Amino acid sequence: MSRYHFASLFKQSMGVSPYQFILMQRVERAKQLLKQSELTLTAIASMCGFANQSHFIRRFRQWVGVTPKVFRNLI
Repeated sequence: MSRYHFASLFKQSMGVSPYQFILMQRVERAKQLLKQSELTLTAIASMCGFANQSHFIRRFRQWVGVTPKVFRNLI
């Protein structure tokens, strides 16, 4: 199966592309870590598989609607 065929079937089944699915899973894990720990944003970004803190913050805000810092303060 080609990667294009896989991506097409995955999107048809899950409603999002494989990349978006992975990002959603990483953001969900980050939300758990923000709630349960006092780790730095850099540490959380690294633990969740983001390339750097900037990428983490950008994607977190895209999916959640607020930055990780604001999210942590709202808890």
